[in-house]
Amino acid sequence: VQLQASGGGLVQAGDSLRLSCAASGRTFSSYTMGWFRQAPGKEREFVARILWSGGITRYADSVKGRFTISRDNAGNTVYLQMNSLKPEDTAIYYCAAGPGLLTTTPREYSYWGQGTLVTVSS
Repeated sequence: VQLQASGGGLVQAGDSLRLSCAASGRTFSSYTMGWFRQAPGKEREFVARILWSGGITRYADSVKGRFTISRDNAGNTVYLQMNSLKPEDTAIYYCAAGPGLLTTTPREYSYWGQGTLVTVSS
């Protein structure tokens, strides 16, 4: 399994970004796909996750209403649409995957992408 995250960059507060995670190496119909982030000096934290089959989603309280996770079945790609970005959203964002319906705990996810940096200036 390979996960390739992209789409990060430098934006101003209030702007939007869309992150992509291209997944390959198997079929993901029974997998949970997640986005996590890690800011400098902080632990990796859950952002959002989606069950590939059925599209059940869950969000961290800090991003609820601003971020949207979705998947493109045909392209095996998971997206994270981030609106109304805040400086506290600055972090390296990682996509992750694992079998079954997973929760918010990083160790539940078996596969990780390399991360993409999002910087939000005030």
